[in-house]
Amino acid sequence: MTEQWNDSPGGFHPASTPDYLPAAQLRDLQLRRLQGVLRLAHDNVEPYRAKLAEAGIGPDDVKSLDDVARLPFTVKEDLRDAYPFGLFARPIGEVVRLHASSGTTGKPTVVAYTQEDLKVWSEVMVRSFAACGCHRGDVIQNAYGYGLFTGGLGAHYGAEALGATVIPISGGNTERQIMVMKDFGVTVICCTPSYLLHIIERASEMGVDIRELPLKAGVFGAEPWSEPMRVRIEAAGNIKAYDIYGLSEIIGPGVGIECEYQAGLHIFEDHFLVEIIDPETGDPLPDGQEGELVLTTLSKRAMPMIRYRTRDITQVVPSPCPCGRTIRRIKRITRRSDDMFIIRGVNVFPSQVETALLAVEGTLPHYQIVLTREHDLDQMEVQVEVTPEVFSDEVRGLEQFRAQLSHALENTLGLRCKVSLVEPNTIERSMGKAKRVMDKRKLE
Repeated sequence: MTEQWNDSPGGFHPASTPDYLPAAQLRDLQLRRLQGVLRLAHDNVEPYRAKLAEAGIGPDDVKSLDDVARLPFTVKEDLRDAYPFGLFARPIGEVVRLHASSGTTGKPTVVAYTQEDLKVWSEVMVRSFAACGCHRGDVIQNAYGYGLFTGGLGAHYGAEALGATVIPISGGNTERQIMVMKDFGVTVICCTPSYLLHIIERASEMGVDIRELPLKAGVFGAEPWSEPMRVRIEAAGNIKAYDIYGLSEIIGPGVGIECEYQAGLHIFEDHFLVEIIDPETGDPLPDGQEGELVLTTLSKRAMPMIRYRTRDITQVVPSPCPCGRTIRRIKRITRRSDDMFIIRGVNVFPSQVETALLAVEGTLPHYQIVLTREHDLDQMEVQVEVTPEVFSDEVRGLEQFRAQLSHALENTLGLRCKVSLVEPNTIERSMGKAKRVMDKRKLE
């Protein structure tokens, strides 16, 4: 793809990208790239070669996109087993960048990029920013973390390639974030949604009304967030809040993003092949049916990923988008199969708790779920911040409000749990991903 530029305010023309390719032409491109990446992985990555041999399939056996279902899956454990460089398809001399995700258990997962991979990454990030209305002339405050985490640098180089002015502020130091946002005329911010809420909250305490600043949009990712959370963010910041999706194992941010219609995330299908599978059986599911997202990189050279199981739960949106893009959309990801916890036989996702809480007027979008075990029985407590007006109410009013939240949670989750009302600013704020669940059962 060759981007087209001019000196107009937009600069970059999204219509010159594969976002608008006719479906048949896009599928043909995907098949050719899939065949190429399979050959690359087979010839250069021993673990893939062994997996393909065990499955009884080779690169030449893939004749259509439907044949991808015959290929073996890749899971996070495969990356850990191959630590650090065992899944590289190119020699280290061709690798110009290494990133790594934080490992909660054992070694981190390492990902690699050739110079060509970095160009692809910048390209999809340019298309991401363009999809949500960003262009040359915007001032973008990048509050994603820089370093081994892919978020910061991915957004940085994409925004620069777009022609925007980039402020590489990284995460943390909230007072400085607010000062820069105000003094530099920031129009777009990139960070986690929970951190933007913290910035708005802290700005109010400093006497700064975010709604009066030039800020017009936020590009939010790195953690699941609900539609009610989007409503809160847009109202509190007077901005449009866009969901961006990516993961280090595939490329980083820029796998997909919402467009101006905010009706699902467009996946850049010329670089990433999308499947939805039954998380239990691994069988492919049709468009419109919910399941686990599986991604295959179609142009990654340093470290191709074949049928990577993301553990993210979503579905392909079968209808065309009003924006005219032909690349398909997935529904926003509000939960992961490995985020789920079980309380007394009931499957619970943090996103369900968030949706129930924010449906009740007077709650703040800051909460924590605490899991304990008493007398061999699992217990769940939801601690939720409430507005100062609610918290200063008389005891009877507080009890009625708590009962209202308990009822909302029971209706949503199908189980009763303890609800604790806490004052504003009680729950610890995160400069990155919000930690919603504290599972003390593992410590007992």
